[in-house]
Amino acid sequence: MIVGCPKEIKIREYRVGLVPGGVATLVSHGHTVLLEKGAGLGSGIPDELYVAAGAQIVEKAADVWSKSQMIVKVKEPIKLEYALMQEGQTIYTYFHLAADKPLAQALLDRKISAVAYETIQTEDGQLPLLKPMSEVAGRMAVQVGAVSLQKEHGGKGILLPGVPGVRRGKVVILGGGVVGTNAAKVASGMGAEVVILDISVNRLAALDDIFGSRLTPLYSDKANIERHVRDADLVIGGVLVPGAKAPRLVSEKLISEMSEGSVVVDVAVDQGGCIETCKPTTHDNPTYIVHGVVHYCVANMPGAVAQTSTFALNNTTIQYGVRLANLGVVEAVRRDKALSLGMNTYGGHCTYKAVAEALEFEYTPIDKAMSSRH
Repeated sequence: MIVGCPKEIKIREYRVGLVPGGVATLVSHGHTVLLEKGAGLGSGIPDELYVAAGAQIVEKAADVWSKSQMIVKVKEPIKLEYALMQEGQTIYTYFHLAADKPLAQALLDRKISAVAYETIQTEDGQLPLLKPMSEVAGRMAVQVGAVSLQKEHGGKGILLPGVPGVRRGKVVILGGGVVGTNAAKVASGMGAEVVILDISVNRLAALDDIFGSRLTPLYSDKANIERHVRDADLVIGGVLVPGAKAPRLVSEKLISEMSEGSVVVDVAVDQGGCIETCKPTTHDNPTYIVHGVVHYCVANMPGAVAQTSTFALNNTTIQYGVRLANLGVVEAVRRDKALSLGMNTYGGHCTYKAVAEALEFEYTPIDKAMSSRH
């Protein structure tokens, strides 16, 4: 198979879909890898390392797209790339379609096989390709939140760990999954007061075992959310429903009741956000203020630490990428339940139920969609 890896063109997106090790793995299985010139530079990977691994360097993105049967990316195609997508092509990347109807429609129109990193799910419910970026985003959320709390960034001027004789900053984390757990590791490690809310009692018990007295695990209901968000210095939104829009947990009214200069970081913003006042921002203009509260809502947070993120992501994406290349998308999906859950569109059909419901598209199970074409 010819596998293409174009340079990411989303604002301040420095990650790249393949690292040299991934290229070497694909080449060892007999595949051809086309890489756009300079695609890895943002992650500190020069073209020479890709060539040494067996990649062919291509000057233009359009040539990568036009010559490749499968495209491997990091972020979803943006509007400028819609016209480059080839009918029937497989695109393997993050999509987050539940919050992006124009992209979903473009994929359907071009009969793209859209294999979404974020919905590939193993039998035990794990999301292996979302996990590494959630780990990065969770840890980053505290880092960017701490900076945003500084006065020159619009914050109230709170140091999260405090100092002797002065109170510590209060961090409230919504969701005890991968994002929330990693945010809690950094926030508690800094010495902040940490409250984490989740609807799973088992998860709360696990967090209690991990962190002990370093944080307070609470059941996530309306009363607890309102009480603790209102008093927080930093709120981190880390809730996820696989493939679907994030549930809205924090209303604009509640934001208005927070003290001026508080900060919210909504890691779920690329799935629609769990805080009503959040809208996607970029690394160029990461924050804005609503009701005196600083909002950090960058939709591709891990892109800022591209070298760490790229290698962490490739560690998990390459095994499924090789399977797709070796078997072809249809056979790979038939043999691998986890991959079948990754298929969001196929042959002009929306094949992921949560996406179809969010966008009000007709849902077609992947088995039915494939059988109608083969």
